[in-house]
Amino acid sequence: MSTLVSESLLQQVLGAFRDQELATEPAFFVETRQRAFERFEAAGFPTVKNEEWKYTNIHSIINKPYALDVDVDIEGLDFSAGEIPGLDAYRIILVNGQYVLAVSELEKVKGLTVIPMDAAVDEPAFRTHFAQYADKSDNIMVALNTAAFTNGVFIHLKKGVVLDKPIQIIHVAMGQEDFFAQTRNLVVVEPNAEFELIESFITADGAANNVHNKVSEIVVQENAKVQHYYLQVADSVSRYFNHTEVYQEKYSLYNNYNCNFPGAAFIRNNINVRLDAENVESHLYGINLTAGDQLVDNHTIVDHLKPHCESYEWYKNITQDNSTAVFNGKIFVREDAQKTNAFQQNNNMLLSDHSAVYTKPQLEIFADDVKCSHGCTIGQFDNEALFYLRARGIGEESARVLLVHAFAFDVTTRFSNDVVRKYVEELVEESLKTN
Repeated sequence: MSTLVSESLLQQVLGAFRDQELATEPAFFVETRQRAFERFEAAGFPTVKNEEWKYTNIHSIINKPYALDVDVDIEGLDFSAGEIPGLDAYRIILVNGQYVLAVSELEKVKGLTVIPMDAAVDEPAFRTHFAQYADKSDNIMVALNTAAFTNGVFIHLKKGVVLDKPIQIIHVAMGQEDFFAQTRNLVVVEPNAEFELIESFITADGAANNVHNKVSEIVVQENAKVQHYYLQVADSVSRYFNHTEVYQEKYSLYNNYNCNFPGAAFIRNNINVRLDAENVESHLYGINLTAGDQLVDNHTIVDHLKPHCESYEWYKNITQDNSTAVFNGKIFVREDAQKTNAFQQNNNMLLSDHSAVYTKPQLEIFADDVKCSHGCTIGQFDNEALFYLRARGIGEESARVLLVHAFAFDVTTRFSNDVVRKYVEELVEESLKTN
């Protein structure tokens, strides 16, 4: 069923919530949705008057009507744009967030549960963790998602299970009329379990303008390990609000690799990591190569709540044409978080005089026995290095690719999956050659 009215997105989502049937959902679900709706209704969409959205004006995105809850025909669905050459993985296909079992390739694995969110409400782990982390953030887009999400998946990895190959989720944006979709994912990794999650974002051929508000909560329990990749290769008709909230317990490891390439007109990524136990480790890496009029905004929070924890964050932005990249990274070291080791770095390369970078690394320390550092650099293409390479017989295009590869190398070498690393490096090269 598709709903389309001539009004702003704000009026649409408020009206749709009031009209939706909640009586069939469990009481705890209804109460959670109602609280989130009241919060969003009071605040509305963020504006540039909000410090966290100072450089990211979403007025042109939300000040128009969209179809809600779009039904799509998946016959002949082509998701090859999300496939990674040489990658052997369990595959999940989500079309506008809807789990499409018919084209997913998820073999039955002992100790692994993957089910749609609406089928997960009776799962004990779901009831324990749903909306317990992301909704405590100050991102109002999370409240909107909690109130009105319609699809997504629940992934549950049981204690001690180590997956033999990654899980790849291919998110497909698909629809014949302008549409707005809200996806909610919950990932629970029990003690001593390990797995790799790769999320690819693509746009189906012929898709209309589309906006996605996606929230993922990831719970990494004691001594569990998660490697998590975001690979954004959608088309210019797609726009994304992504919020990832990570909750870690003692001796756990969470690594996030966030990669965005020319295509999607607007991307806002919020990645929050809470280190809420001793001896927790978390790494955040980012490669963002922008082009055209694209805007990619990455906001991160690493919150050290307990002692003896380590975090490492390194983001690199490469801007072309009239594109804009934003980086706002916050590290909090709370009063009890003694012996914290935290590092944050943001490096930026502007390949065009018309592109822009806004960067704001932040560090707030309330403990006195810590080792912390942060910083950023912004520069343009090194013409002397380019001349050096060309003087040795290397063509200009190849020389530019080599220099950008060298710039991104520090981050891509940190990737734990060599197949994904090679794929990302190839995407960097292709993006430079076509822009």
